[in-house]
Amino acid sequence: MLAELGLADAELSVLLTDDPLIQQLNAEHRKKDRATDVLAFELDAPDRDEPRVLGDVVISLDTAFRQARGRKRPLLAEVRFLLAHGLLHLCGYDHGTPAEKREMDQWTRRLVRAAGGI
Repeated sequence: MLAELGLADAELSVLLTDDPLIQQLNAEHRKKDRATDVLAFELDAPDRDEPRVLGDVVISLDTAFRQARGRKRPLLAEVRFLLAHGLLHLCGYDHGTPAEKREMDQWTRRLVRAAGGI
């Protein structure tokens, strides 16, 4: 996924967690006291030396499991999708408008394919 974005030398951390921890993080950082599927926390500052550190992607496996079951796809496929989504947020993408959502959805599909997904 990083190579597809032209960031092959960049770093990020991924935390696979449960609903209680992601709810706590969501409440602390976004003031939304509920579990969510994925959070992204950007770390990179313009004056940092190489390698570029993008930030943290936090994925709730509890929520990912429920979503995967609802979408009738394997858990790994759902986690791959959520990782792509979170990574795009770290790169500055958002889905606040219909146009932004279309662009982010296209990039998400592209990253999932690059990571061996469908």
